[in-house]
Amino acid sequence: MVDSDAQLLRALHDEHAPALWRYVVGLTRDDALAHDIVQETLLKAWKKPSVLDQSESSARAWLFTVARNMVIDDRRSARHAHEYPTEFLPETPTPDSTDALLEQWSVADALASIGLEHRTVIVHAYYGGRSVAEIARELDVPEGTVKSRLHYGLKALRLAMQEKGVTR
Repeated sequence: MVDSDAQLLRALHDEHAPALWRYVVGLTRDDALAHDIVQETLLKAWKKPSVLDQSESSARAWLFTVARNMVIDDRRSARHAHEYPTEFLPETPTPDSTDALLEQWSVADALASIGLEHRTVIVHAYYGGRSVAEIARELDVPEGTVKSRLHYGLKALRLAMQEKGVTR
């Protein structure tokens, strides 16, 4: 395209694009589609240099006619017939729980590898939500023993987790 054609096309865009966009938005009620149609219309004008040689009113009429025909073609298309725009997704995304599940398996394996007395106290305290006094009553051992088993059980659990490659 010759430099003068580029200037004419730029002038055509600057002169008509805003009005053309408003016209297409009025027809479609869709800003994004209107931008696409205006862009495609101006591309067609660029590919057809005879439009640039027309008078101002003829070029404007040609642009609006092309844009209108593109809107009609879009409305008749299969895409338009089968797509329904919506503000909300039909399914709600859920966070991936794979990491949490793998962590649970790692903790369960590590718990299985420590002694029964330590495992029992840890399960009662952390999974059962019981206090030291409640655990002591249930297991019929002194509170100090429960505290000691918790301390050494957690150390053993930490070591078992590190041996499995889970570190924090």
